[in-house]
Amino acid sequence: MTSNTKIALVTGASRGLGKNTALTLAKKEINVILTYHSREAEANSVVSTIAETGGKAVALQLDTGNTKTFDGFVVQVKQALQEKWQTEQFDFLVNNAGTGIYAPFAGTTEEDFDRMMNIHVKGVFFLTQKLLPLIKDGGRIINLSTGLARSTLPGYAAYASAKGAIEVLTRYLAKELGERQIAVNAIAPGAIETDFGGGAVRDNPEINSFIASQTALGRVGMPDDIGGAIASLLSEDNKWVNAQRIEVSGGQFL
Repeated sequence: MTSNTKIALVTGASRGLGKNTALTLAKKEINVILTYHSREAEANSVVSTIAETGGKAVALQLDTGNTKTFDGFVVQVKQALQEKWQTEQFDFLVNNAGTGIYAPFAGTTEEDFDRMMNIHVKGVFFLTQKLLPLIKDGGRIINLSTGLARSTLPGYAAYASAKGAIEVLTRYLAKELGERQIAVNAIAPGAIETDFGGGAVRDNPEINSFIASQTALGRVGMPDDIGGAIASLLSEDNKWVNAQRIEVSGGQFL
């Protein structure tokens, strides 16, 4: 591996925003370790697409909601780094993996709540902790938040609360990892046309139209809007951006 080759680890990259991020990074000649929960074929397809464009990628299975699997995952990452790139560390961690839930506050179960917290808070906290020795000094971490941590829509209390915790964690990580010159930021997407949350924004014309009407730029977001923003934040041009929550929503619910 040449000394200037960059490697990013992107969780939840078999589909949606994670997939778009992995493909966008590859176009910028950043190699990718991507994780998937259950969609192995789709993850391998992303790897193949990156390989077709001359990049290098590998897909590893990971359940970000189950911290007991993290030690084994770290071993797999070490093996992948050595076998694919003959190195021991990577440059960028993008904590993207997640799932949504729509449930009114009064109807949210403890099981619903625990699932959101395990995936979006506990999982991000301890996966990042386990991977810290593998992240290069001077590297970057991006955590995915949501526009719903700023604006509110009924039905997303558990999900948005978890993402609110991630925004606080982002600032603490930036503070504590500063001595290693690792910058940590949060990207907060607005509503995006993906299969997230059952694909409601993409497939329900009424929801799509409502969100577009509440967005300054007059449309809902597309995956390219987010993947491009993440890639830009990982570029050398943005190395001084740190501890920030950056909303990428086209001006939603202003």
